[in-house]
Formats: sequence, C-alpha cells, structure tokens
Amino acid sequence: MSETLTQPEVALPASFRDPAGFMFLRDGTLYRQVNQVGRADYDLLMNSGLYDELTGRGWLVLHEEVGLAAALPDVAYKVLRPEPVTFISYPYEWAFGQLKDAALLTLEVQLLAMEFGMCLKDASAYNVQFRDGKPLLIDTLSFEAYEEGRPWVAYRQFCQHFLAPLALMAKTDIRLNQLLKAYIDGVPLDLASKLLPWKTRWQLGLGMHIHLHASTQRAHSATDGKRAKRTVRVSRLGLTGLVQGLRGLVTKLAWEPGGTEWAEYYQATNYTDAAFEHKRRLVAGYLAAVKPVGVWDLGANTGVFSRLAAEAGSATVAFDIDPAAVEINYRRIKSEGERRLLPLLLDLTNPSPALGWDGSERDSLQRRGPVDCSMALALIHHIAISNNVPLPRAAAFLAGLCRHLIIEFVPKSDSQVQRLLSARADVFPDYHRAGFEAAFSLHFDIERAEEVPGSQRTLYLMRSKVAH
Repeated sequence: MSETLTQPEVALPASFRDPAGFMFLRDGTLYRQVNQVGRADYDLLMNSGLYDELTGRGWLVLHEEVGLAAALPDVAYKVLRPEPVTFISYPYEWAFGQLKDAALLTLEVQLLAMEFGMCLKDASAYNVQFRDGKPLLIDTLSFEAYEEGRPWVAYRQFCQHFLAPLALMAKTDIRLNQLLKAYIDGVPLDLASKLLPWKTRWQLGLGMHIHLHASTQRAHSATDGKRAKRTVRVSRLGLTGLVQGLRGLVTKLAWEPGGTEWAEYYQATNYTDAAFEHKRRLVAGYLAAVKPVGVWDLGANTGVFSRLAAEAGSATVAFDIDPAAVEINYRRIKSEGERRLLPLLLDLTNPSPALGWDGSERDSLQRRGPVDCSMALALIHHIAISNNVPLPRAAAFLAGLCRHLIIEFVPKSDSQVQRLLSARADVFPDYHRAGFEAAFSLHFDIERAEEVPGSQRTLYLMRSKVAH
C-alpha cells in the first residue's frame, strides 16, 4: 500500500527544469517522479529495449519502479528509485579526460537511442556523473521519441556543454574549463569562437560546429524575431552523420598533462624513501582506525595516498588544484580499472560555490559534505603561507567538511616551507607546531600525533567538534 504524505515535497534544486519529471528525497532516499507529460516517452524507453541495452552496457543508471506515494500526485505517472551515485561532481571540476569521456558517452547514447526510435532531448554535461571510474548518464527522462526529419534539439547544448570547453582546453588553455563555472548553461559559442586560435576557423569540425554555429546564432539573434522561422528538416542519415562527425571531432581533441609545478611532485619531494614509506604506513593505520565509508583527499596530487583509502574500501574523492595531476590520476584509474576513486579539480582556497537558479542548482563543496574522513597531507603550509589563511580559519573550515581529519604539519624548517618563504617575508609568527595544535584544538580533538621518522613533519589524526 502506498504511504500517505504528511507534507508536500518538491523537486530537488537541481531537478526542476524538465516538465517530464523531477528528483525528490524522502527519508534520506532519492526518488524520481515521472509526470504524466513524460509518460509516453518513458514507456517507449522501457518497452523498446533501449533501457535494457543502455543499462546492460553501463551507460545509464539503473532504477526500479516503486509503489510509493508521489511527491506531486496530481501530475504523477510513476515513482522510480535510481541506484545512488556516491558523490555528485560537476563539469568544472573534471579533468580534460573526464569531460571528453562524458562527451563521447553522450554521443554514443544518442546514436544507440536512434536505433530504438528515440533521441536525447538533453545533452547537458550535468546529466553525467562518474561511478566506478566511468561516466554514467543519470537522467532517465532525457529521452524522447525520434521524429523523422526533425533536427537534433540538443545539438547546441552539446556544443556549449562539451565541444566548446574541450576545444578551448585543448587549443587555448587547459584552465578555460572554469568558464563552465561562470556559464552554467554551457560556454557561449560566440565567446568560444573569439577565444579559440584563428586557424581553427579553417578546420572542418571546429569551423562548422563552433565558428559557423556561433555566426548562425548571431544572425538569428539579429533578426529579433522579425524573420519567419524556416522549417529545417534533417534526415535520419543526416542526423546520424552529424553525431558521428561530432564523435570523430571530440575523439581527436587531445591535451597532454605535464609541465606544471605539481605534476611531478612526488619526484621532487624531500622525503627519503624510508620516510615516505613510514608516512604511508601511518596514514594506512589512521584510516584503519577510523574505518571511513567516504574519504576526501584534499591536495591529493596524483592520488598516491588516495589509493590507500580506496584500497581499504572507502569511496574516495581525490581533489587537487593542478589539472595535470588530476588528468594523470584519471588516466591511471582508467588503465587499471579502479572503481572507488574519483579525481577532481579543486582550489581549496576558492572551492566550488553554490550556483544556478536561487543559488542552489549546483551544490557547494561544503553542502556535499560532511565526509567521514578528510586527508590534508603536505597541504597546510600552502594554505597558511602561500595563501595567508590563518591557522584557526583553516581549522574551522576543515572541521566543517569532515568528522575525522588526517593532517600533516610541515614546519618552517622543512625545505618545502623554506622554498615558499624564500620569495616573501615571514609574517607568520604563529606558524609552528604549538601554534598549529592550539588552532586546531579549537575545532578538533587531537587523537593521535606521530612524527614521521626521517623528516621534520608530524602526522595527526583528529576528530571534529562540529555537530554534523
């Protein structure tokens, strides 16, 4: 028997734009309501064999239909319970390879859908998440019946969400993926056209799908709606050719990591081999004591210590500011088939904010926590000295992110800190072990503190005092 609602529920902030349905939470479980307006397309997805084919390939999230009272029963058709995704990430947090793989998945799904008489009506990068090291389409209601002669309605969205940022990252500067943070509906094609090298105008793929596409948009905008719309018809063969052409173009876009300060960090570390191995054992021991379900490694570099958590069974997110390090990490995950590790881009001094309509469509980093355990190894000196963040503020921020913290204190006498101080005045009188412990004791209970033999560093295990 369906349960009775005690109070009305509404769509989650990230799931309100599609009239076909929305996501909602009940008792901590995520559900999807399919509305009557999306009934025909949902039934076609399920009955045509497309759902079985997509989920069998691991391209679309699995779900089950449940006999649960709908959140908005007056417009409801069905309620689904999708398989959960451990951590929700966003395109501006992805490495180049992740955005490229998400783009290729979207195109493969579109091509397969056409074989079953359907099309993607959305090609939003936000419809893709990463699970078990691979991209996964999570929007079950992105499909609609294919109509012969109709152009692909998601073409412009694909170009803005995927092609434009990938081209900018590959051809101009890898950091331009951050434009996706400024433009939540994708990089405007006229902006991409201006930022790309001039020679790309004469390259067949980018010339057509970005530069000419941008010019066409400007021309249509200039008419101010006064010119009658032309009915453009595209055959099934033509549409297939368009998507296959996009697939070939995306496949050829490439960026090679390297040349950044942190990509070769572990080759330049001041740890001896013995000290590094002892640090590994200490971190593994702290993780074993906490037994976290989830771990965030803040400043993970290429994921050496993140893998200790993942190998122990924790769902682990490896954050780093360096796009080369994150790319290297992602490539290793792909090559070795790792399933519990998700590498993401993050500037901890300017973390992902809440974005979108009402400032709530995309969650901030903080709203996606707290996590059972965070690791901050070889990080605090960069926060405090490179970025002038006082230790008490750093402690308060980290206490809000996690229940346990594994953190490494690096003293001024350490060669890495000396390198930071060589280019600036030492205005950090409280940056010493006693000052560190005093600042962090305001927000954490210090459970363990062990010096790393062969180094001047100390590794701590702490428990947050914040009521999460």
